[in-house]
Amino acid sequence: MACGARLQETTAPLCSDPMPLTDNLRGALLMVASMAGFAVEDMFLKAAAQTMPVGQVTLIVGLCGMVVFGLLSWRAGEPPLPRAIMHPALLVRSMFEVAGRLFYALAIALTPLSTTSAILQATPLVVVAFAALFLGERVGWRRWSAVLVGFIGVLIILRPGVEGFSALSLLAVAGMLGFAGRDLATRAAPKVLSNRQLGLAGFAMLSLAGVILLAQSGGAVMPDLRGLGLLAGTAVFGILAYHALTGAMRTGEVSFVTPFRYSRIVFALVLAVFVFGERPDAATLIGSALIVASGLYTLARAR
Repeated sequence: MACGARLQETTAPLCSDPMPLTDNLRGALLMVASMAGFAVEDMFLKAAAQTMPVGQVTLIVGLCGMVVFGLLSWRAGEPPLPRAIMHPALLVRSMFEVAGRLFYALAIALTPLSTTSAILQATPLVVVAFAALFLGERVGWRRWSAVLVGFIGVLIILRPGVEGFSALSLLAVAGMLGFAGRDLATRAAPKVLSNRQLGLAGFAMLSLAGVILLAQSGGAVMPDLRGLGLLAGTAVFGILAYHALTGAMRTGEVSFVTPFRYSRIVFALVLAVFVFGERPDAATLIGSALIVASGLYTLARAR
């Protein structure tokens, strides 16, 4: 009996409940899912922009997102445009949203997918720095070290120089800064706003960016069946990814969740190779490995 009791006592922890999903882990999972969705959205957008103006694609996707999130808000009994939408943080968020969407859409259409996605990986560095400075979040030296390793990986991919920072590459840099500002403003947004209401506001800004781009490039064209399919894919994955991103930025600490943006480069590299025939070199692969390793280490430290 004593031996059996000791056996039961020894094996009891094996039957205990699994570790609960914390806010940080939940936010990290949402961020990875969001990055996968955005990478697929970029693939569809780049393909669609080959047959129609990028402003037209952006405008149509924005309108589709407005309809979806508007219906979701209405079904949940929420006003699609509440008074809190005029909160200063939301107005700042809207300005950054327009800038990020506008410049990044141009970069996706005009530059290689792998290059544009690599430049975007600097976003977490900007977000973490300003979250610590302005939102008062504490970042330990180990997490700062992991973020630094990720930053080194980005530099290896970019190889700063004339070729890496051409005029077209600056479009992706401007888009990256816009997205970083949007994410910080999302964190500071009033908690009374749901993810559905934030999604409606975000896609409204995407529509505005599309109008600006379309006004600069000229009129729209009638898409064929293939074009309609590409537009549908862009809209579906963009909506799902945006919803996951908004949830991620409002779950857990910004300084912990944002490094998982680095997973986007992995999805983007796979799509760039198999869909667009791009051939990332050794430096790109080494830099990507460092970025992924820094994200995994950050997750291990939190656990």
